Amino acid sequence: MSDFRTSTHRERWILQPHDLMESWAAANRRAAETLVQYGTTQMKVNPVDGSIDLPDHVDSSGVKPMSYEEEQLIRVFYEQKIQEVCTAFKFPHKIQATAIIYFKRFYLQWSVMEHQPKNIMLTCVYASCKVEENHVSAEELGKGIQQDHEIILNNEMVLLKSLDFDLIVYAPYRSIEGFIDDLEGFCRAGNGAFQRLKELHQMAIPHADKMMLTDAPLLYTPGQLALAALHKCNDILKVFDFERYLETIFSRQHSNCTIEQFVRSINAINYLVDQLKMPSVKDMKHLDRKLRHCWDPSSRDEHKKKEKKSKHKSKRTSTDAQLNS
Repeated sequence: MSDFRTSTHRERWILQPHDLMESWAAANRRAAETLVQYGTTQMKVNPVDGSIDLPDHVDSSGVKPMSYEEEQLIRVFYEQKIQEVCTAFKFPHKIQATAIIYFKRFYLQWSVMEHQPKNIMLTCVYASCKVEENHVSAEELGKGIQQDHEIILNNEMVLLKSLDFDLIVYAPYRSIEGFIDDLEGFCRAGNGAFQRLKELHQMAIPHADKMMLTDAPLLYTPGQLALAALHKCNDILKVFDFERYLETIFSRQHSNCTIEQFVRSINAINYLVDQLKMPSVKDMKHLDRKLRHCWDPSSRDEHKKKEKKSKHKSKRTSTDAQLNS
């Protein structure tokens, strides 16, 4: 069985906040420069080997690139869509979490302006199913959500290469289960305590789901994420003495950090959850339109024509109403 302590996840994919910001800023800057130079930002992907070609030049006068902050909203929107797709297919949480982590890692390398996030989202779910041995064909996945399965297959190799083929990832859900089992002994659980621990477990899962939409999975270990979820939920349910439980954990393990440092990490994780901002429907309409303009500048002209036609129709209707009044 694989071990997180010796994994590439721990070695290569637990980052510092400044690493994330630098990666996102670099990808955003590169896409903006591509837009200026080529008039479009969408890369051409070879589905066989995942190689990337720059786009052909098109006219894009007046098209503006997405901002760093707008890209963040797009990413979290599609991460939530991964959860919705996995729920619709009744996939286990492990598949959902793996797909979200793949998606997060992919967009450390690329801007959403360069590769369509909807397509990458579906490919992440497909790759996650394969890695976690929950076999679903691209055809089944595409049919289930009314999407062309070729989109999934065409992006598979560029996804795997962008992940550097580091496909084994660790999520907080198994760690939550492990801590709940451990807490049964810590609480010397009778029937009443056992039921309360079960309630704690059930509450911690949706909190971990929300946690997966933040930057926390790229910054902290699965064990830290799990304990942060249990700490937040235990504040509500008051099942056990959290500080005393941490002391027992640290007494059994040789850790490089102190309890105080660990508590600060837990608080930082829950702060990220509290600060999570989901885009509204209105936000997404604007962002989606802006993103489409970056991929296909001609769509901007079509949108302007529709807008002008709509305004003209509205004005004519208003004039007719005045004449008939």
